[in-house]
Amino acid sequence: MQESGDQTNHFTANQDIPDDPDSINLLVSKLSGSDGFERERARMSLVDIGSPAVPPLIETLRARKKQVRWEAAKALAAIADPAAAGALVKALEDREFDVRWIAAEGLINIGREGIVPLLRTLIERSDSPWLRQGAHHVLHDLAVGDLEEMLKPVVDSLQDVESAMETPIAAKAILDRLVS
Repeated sequence: MQESGDQTNHFTANQDIPDDPDSINLLVSKLSGSDGFERERARMSLVDIGSPAVPPLIETLRARKKQVRWEAAKALAAIADPAAAGALVKALEDREFDVRWIAAEGLINIGREGIVPLLRTLIERSDSPWLRQGAHHVLHDLAVGDLEEMLKPVVDSLQDVESAMETPIAAKAILDRLVS
């Protein structure tokens, strides 16, 4: 274990972080380490890099280890790049609640640009209780201002006992309004 003052082979959020693919891949690989502080430093560095880190983080959402998927989702949530919206929607069906919750928070952070991929997935996969639960979290939080009236039918349908049947209809009506 390295002492806290030793920055050898560590990227930190305070350094100028190279955003070349090799440096990004090194940071992503550190998300699977056993040292929680090192994982956090790597995640914070990836967040500082921003959009160039999104593609390898999306790939990392498919890792076998829960902690690695959680770290990737957490970084993507903080970066809030709309390019990650589709992957975060898929992560709403992760087998681990913690990963699903962070994915929902990421979609909330992305905001309006995350709504269309979420609605499309709801139309296709409304039978997934985890997807419906995550979609409710996201859409409920985004249903403010000019989106409140538009998203209300889907949010309401997600609360209904028959949500698996009603949600695709409500989602399709909103999706048609958003993309037309």
